[in-house]
Amino acid sequence: MRARRIAHATLIAAAAALPLAASAHVGVDGAAHHSASFMQGFLHPFTGLDHLAAMVGVGLWSALAARGARDLFWAPLGFAAMLLAGALLGLAGVQVPAVEPMIAASLLVIGLLVATRLRLPGPVAAAVVGAFAVFHGVAHGYELSGASGAAAAVAGMVLATALLHLAGIAIGWTLRQRGTLLPRVAGGAVALFGVALLTQVV
Repeated sequence: MRARRIAHATLIAAAAALPLAASAHVGVDGAAHHSASFMQGFLHPFTGLDHLAAMVGVGLWSALAARGARDLFWAPLGFAAMLLAGALLGLAGVQVPAVEPMIAASLLVIGLLVATRLRLPGPVAAAVVGAFAVFHGVAHGYELSGASGAAAAVAGMVLATALLHLAGIAIGWTLRQRGTLLPRVAGGAVALFGVALLTQVV
């Protein structure tokens, strides 16, 4: 009964998120920046549904696909490192093509990885999610570009990313003991969100 309620709530949340896809980057700091702070950077991943879903999804996949505790952190560390690299590119004003389509594609891929619980070698998992993380980071960097305090904001963003990964790992570690239905529902919801975003940006 409890599992059914969780699955139902997940589907409702996914459906509710779809109309917000077009404004996924609008939040507490979605306006033009004149100054930024550690707290603004920390809050930013929570205000964009695309970033939030990707970061939690990476943690979910890591826990669901892990053979043991030592496999848990390859993908989250790869994502966080490349997110930082992408943010620095964005802050520097480097023009990276197809940022929004690649963010949308990342949700589709991460959702499918969660749903299938596909196991990949640790370095490969880190490389796969890390490639997508660059685009998430670039998007953040563009939004912070030109703001005073941008470095502190990026530090806050990376910390929030790590915490969201840990939240996903905790949820995934619980779900892996409860069959395959809920992971498939969660992964399917993330993948559908990615499809919805792709239809708007491609």
